[in-house]
Order: sequence, then C-alpha cells, then structure tokens
Amino acid sequence: MSDTGLHTRIDFAADADPVNGVVRWSAMKSIWWTGMLLGWVVGGAIWFSWSAVCVFIVSCAVTLCLGHSIGMHRKLIHEAFDCPLWLERVFVYLGTLVGLQGPFGMMVMHDMRDWAQRQSACHAFLSHQSGILRDFWWQLHCKLDLDAPPAYRVPDRIAQDRFYQVLQSTWMAQQVPLAMVLFAFGGIGWVAWGICGRVAVSVFGHWLIGYFAHNDGPDKSRRDWHIRGASVQGYNVRGFGLLTFGECWHNNHHAFPGSARLGHDGQMDPGWWVLCAFARVGLITRLNQPSDLPERAELEPITHDSDQTRPFDLGSPRSDTLPSIR
Repeated sequence: MSDTGLHTRIDFAADADPVNGVVRWSAMKSIWWTGMLLGWVVGGAIWFSWSAVCVFIVSCAVTLCLGHSIGMHRKLIHEAFDCPLWLERVFVYLGTLVGLQGPFGMMVMHDMRDWAQRQSACHAFLSHQSGILRDFWWQLHCKLDLDAPPAYRVPDRIAQDRFYQVLQSTWMAQQVPLAMVLFAFGGIGWVAWGICGRVAVSVFGHWLIGYFAHNDGPDKSRRDWHIRGASVQGYNVRGFGLLTFGECWHNNHHAFPGSARLGHDGQMDPGWWVLCAFARVGLITRLNQPSDLPERAELEPITHDSDQTRPFDLGSPRSDTLPSIR
C-alpha cells in the first residue's frame, strides 16, 4: 500500500466492524455549525460591508488552502512532503482555524473514514451514500458510534507535540484571537464574515464536496482509477479545482493517497502550485507524486471510450529537479 501512515495509525488486521453502529445527534457539532451560520446570516446582514466580504474571501482562501488542504490533509495526515517543523505548525494552525476539528480530531475523522471505505462494506455514514439531505444532517449534526471500532493511535511525533496538544484541546477557542483582531480593525461586520461566515461555509463546503466525491453519477469519466475490494470509490468533481484548492480531484486521491499532487493533466490544483512555490525557495522538500509511491496491487486504471491510454502519465520518479506545476 502506498499510504503507510494509515496502516501505522489503524490496525487493519484487528477484529473491527465498519458496518454496524448507531448515528446519534452531536450537540457540539450541531450547535457549533448552526451558531456560526446564524451569526453570519444575522450579523453579516446587519453589519454588511464590502470590506467584510473581502475579509471573508481572503480568510477562506488562506485557511482552506494553506491550512486544510496543505497542512492538515497533505502534510499531517498523509506526510506527502517534508518541511521545517515551524512551517508545519503554521500550516496546521491555519487548518485548525477552518473550524472542523483540531489536529488529532482531523486525523481520527479522516483515517476512520478511509479505513472503512477500503473495506468490502461500511456504514452509510462513512460512505456518504445516503440521500443528500440525510447525509447533510448526519455529517454536520451527528456522529457515528461503531459497535466495534478499530483501535487508533496518533503517532508519537504528533501526539507528544505540546503545540498540537494545545490546538486540539482549544480548537474552537482558536477563533477568539482572530476575532479580536478582526473586531479591532473592522468591527462586528468583519467578525461576522471573517469568523462566522468563513467557518459556516468551510464546514458546509467540506461536506458538500465530500458528498459528490463519493457518489456516482451519469458522467462515468469522473473516475480514472478503480480500487479493487473497496466498498467506496472516489470521484473527481470537475469544475471545482480552484474553489477547493485541488481537493475535488478525489478519484486521483483515492488512487494515490500519499501524493502531494492531486490534480493531473491540466486539472487545477492550487495547493500543488503553492507547494511548488515553497519548494523553489527551499522550504519544502520530498514532494511526493504518484510516480514516487509504491505500486498498489489493488489499483486498476480505467480506460474510457475516447481514450484507450493510461488515465494520465505517472511520469518518472522524483529527482533533484523541482516538479512542474502543470
């Protein structure tokens, strides 16, 4: 398997059941997101300004790209590149500001879902394959308690990091310092848009893209790779590369989870572009691409009627030259 991190954090051989469990309302999740949504709708309307909208756009871009996509997902969870610890912590801090969870919580949430989707069957909560309204309610307002979950262990390097421990225990409160800065410069309107609006939209968008990235549709070309034995396949969500900073190319990611590059052959991947920019100034090294990862026996390329070639050129293994962003 190419994604060794998941296998060191979850024991795939353990007697765990990804199917049977109970979905329960989570007061914390529900109140958190609903409160942010109401704060944005009410406060954002009363104290509306175009400067507040600009704060919303810029803060979403910074936290979602540098924080969620690069810091939490490509670095902390998949270890798809190397960088100095101080830079990693900056990325992860920005990822915490997204408002989904702290670093440990993000790892557990992501890894449990990935583990379940790689099994022959899993609970509909973990597959996103319920109706869209039910999945919205489940993901933003509920939690799943499996009857027999697998044991999970956060790696010592992360679990024993005091900075990450503080972020995890105070991940909701981390919005407060930023809110104070926004209030000082722009008043309640900037807080409503830069905190409440940003968190509400980011959490909702994370769910919505995840829903379509795990469900089939009439466009069969949304998938270039098939994972044998997996109960859930990933799908590329076209047209959202810029908006999701590359996270929409989910079929690519299911095929090569350890790759720092998510978009291929013209698929827009701003997260990759940013990583390449950091690499050019020497702050990032070992940028994994599909060609750098071990082959997976269960991975099958899918050919389409209009293209009987490999879905995309894997290229040659990483060399000392910097990767192309194309």
